[in-house]
Amino acid sequence: MKEINAENLEDFIRGTAFLGTGGGGDPYIGRLMVQQELEKCGAITLLDPDELTKDHFGISLACMGAPTAFVEKLPNASAMIASMERAEKELERKFNCIIPLEAGGINATIPLVVAARLGLPVVDGDGMGRAFPEFQMTTFNIYGADVNPFVMSDDFGNTVLLNTDAAIRTERYGRPVCVQMGGISQCASYPMDGPTMRETCVPRTVSLAIEIGCAIREARSSVSADVCDAVVDYFKNASPNPRFASVLFDGKVQDVLRETTAGFAVGRAKLTALDDPGVEMVITFQNEYSRASVGDRTLAIVPDLITILDRETGEPITTETLGYGQRVKVVAIAAAENMRSPEALEFIGPRAFSIDEDFRKLETLTWQ
Repeated sequence: MKEINAENLEDFIRGTAFLGTGGGGDPYIGRLMVQQELEKCGAITLLDPDELTKDHFGISLACMGAPTAFVEKLPNASAMIASMERAEKELERKFNCIIPLEAGGINATIPLVVAARLGLPVVDGDGMGRAFPEFQMTTFNIYGADVNPFVMSDDFGNTVLLNTDAAIRTERYGRPVCVQMGGISQCASYPMDGPTMRETCVPRTVSLAIEIGCAIREARSSVSADVCDAVVDYFKNASPNPRFASVLFDGKVQDVLRETTAGFAVGRAKLTALDDPGVEMVITFQNEYSRASVGDRTLAIVPDLITILDRETGEPITTETLGYGQRVKVVAIAAAENMRSPEALEFIGPRAFSIDEDFRKLETLTWQ
């Protein structure tokens, strides 16, 4: 039986920072929160999606808000439990497992904190396979799960319940509420039975995060290995589902334009190549990195994963900590196949991020 414990926590946290693709909040805070709970419970059990039955009834837990707000306002596990309990009251049924909404950042760790407190297992999967900024941008929604009831809680015991005809409307109604709650709200959504979770999730992403973190750690301990290249090699050789991966750029952060607006952290970063300062890469983001380009040439675009790593340590750098002068490598990874389908691209393709171009697979775009 798989589990999250004190031995693999560091690997897991580093892997979630990688899968956060720049968003999801400070992984250090997530580590402290999970570590505190592990000291009490010892370990958190993971359920493989193939083990799920009709007797399983799960809820997806996540924070809504801009990563920049997380710097000063921490996630609140008690408020998250309040949202979960309000959903149980609405449905007149108790949840017996938890499934993360996304695989990146704080939203990959807060479900573990709640699970540890309540003594519940966590499904080894999620609804994004990475991090996305909006609640309709999930494989749960894409493949037919119902977002309702959607419950939001703040730090003062207040809850807001939404029942809508579409997940995108839930996002549109819920985001202004989140802003009024101080920029962060703790949300419970997508209640599902076992077969629905199995059919709609991106499977085994908790395990994936552990393996990514392990690959970075082992490469760091080797005097001859390039950490960023080691991550790329991990994805290319992953069994049973290898993915295309590439180091897109080796450079220095030259400029960052970032603002928090309408509940999102939006902006762009400009990088210059270390071997040729005349070559520039621009990366745009909405909470997470969404497009990487050199000149008018796109090199990677959502839903494929773009992450910025410290070029020496391989440590993922989030949008709120990206700053002038950092020496970095930009790494891109092909998204899981169920995130590249025509149905998925309607919700998580470039045009869902107001990028006026069609999705093209990473393996057809890379230039090196």
